Amino acid sequence: MSRPKIENEADKLKHYLRIRVDEPTLQRLKKMQAKSDTRGISQLARKILMEEPVHLLHRDVSMDGPMEELALIRKEIKAIGININQQTYYFHVSRSRAEKMFYVECTAKLYIGIEVKIDRLLELTGKLAKKWLQKS
Repeated sequence: MSRPKIENEADKLKHYLRIRVDEPTLQRLKKMQAKSDTRGISQLARKILMEEPVHLLHRDVSMDGPMEELALIRKEIKAIGININQQTYYFHVSRSRAEKMFYVECTAKLYIGIEVKIDRLLELTGKLAKKWLQKS
């Protein structure tokens, strides 16, 4: 995907500027660029020179475990929901009362299983909310 053409002549970057930096400065710029929303060191340097804001992104490593568990719970709840939909379909298709009661019992077991997952989900989101909203 190519970048869009700049219509305004004043906004075009026409002048070439070449600078040299020492090793510590280069390493500092590389670290900043890795944590920022810029594509490269040149874009970061341009933002710094033009006194534009540089947005540094922070990733909280302590959230990796809970986020993985939330993704797993989401996947399990989705699978249980699919099973409940299938049981409901079979319930409506079945003709005999005994067969319908069988699907009712199967669906009830699935609902009990989903309650456990939702309780764990609420517990995790409560802990995350305390951490995220501690400044409020």
